[in-house]
Amino acid sequence: MIPPSFDYTRPSSVEEAVRALSEGGEDAKVLAGGQSLLPLLRLRLAFPELVVDVGRVPGLTGVREEGGTLVVGALTTHYDVIRDPLIRRHAGLLAAATARVGDPAVRHRGTVGGSLAHADPAGDLPAVVLALDAELIATGPGGRRAIPAREFFVDYLQTALEPDELLVEIRIPKADGWGFHYEKFHRVAQSWAIVGVAALVRRDDGHIAEARVGLTNMGSTPLRASAAEEALTGSADEQAVARAAESAAEGTQPSQDLSGSPEYRAHLARVLTRRAVLAAAGMG
Repeated sequence: MIPPSFDYTRPSSVEEAVRALSEGGEDAKVLAGGQSLLPLLRLRLAFPELVVDVGRVPGLTGVREEGGTLVVGALTTHYDVIRDPLIRRHAGLLAAATARVGDPAVRHRGTVGGSLAHADPAGDLPAVVLALDAELIATGPGGRRAIPAREFFVDYLQTALEPDELLVEIRIPKADGWGFHYEKFHRVAQSWAIVGVAALVRRDDGHIAEARVGLTNMGSTPLRASAAEEALTGSADEQAVARAAESAAEGTQPSQDLSGSPEYRAHLARVLTRRAVLAAAGMG
């Protein structure tokens, strides 16, 4: 289909981008890698009056260290995230999950910030930044502000970003010493997760001392499986992990669609949580 008409601007700085978004208001949309917005435009599911192309704004790519934190530029492509040595060393869960995003073409064009700002609950990265306890940094007319990942995702395709704010960085605490695994179930013909599980596990003296479990596509936003996380503490064998994983779907509201019923998704959440935690803990 042919997209609806819109005005287009390509700012050369963050300040110009924020000014354009401020002038455009709720009728403006940000274009980064284009892998989320362009399909919506072509299907006429989005009708912006202004598209703000931030793809060439300098200073928004790459990964750097700041003490115990990794700072990931919002325009860093999936491909670069996967290959970055700092991410692979200190936030391996992000690299592992990003490698499951889309296909090679999508990973070369799509950006980590674009994926997070799109806030699709079936996307792989929102649940990952939840499990990593990341902060998302936005810039607007009033300056910069930090938004914890647990507060960033508000509803289906909705975030805490104001219309005149631009996502510029993702700040991730280093997860040194934690095991990790990303597990998802999807149709062969497409990579969108029917359900996905991002697991981080810290072991101590043969037991799980702490676990974080992020759930993909188990509600209108990514979720943490809080009941399963609590039940996993102290688990020392596969049977204990399996029992804890039975609570993975508690408090969730999975959708009903052609890919599965809520009951089916709850079953998948339990199965995938068991698999992901066992792999992260080195027990499977």
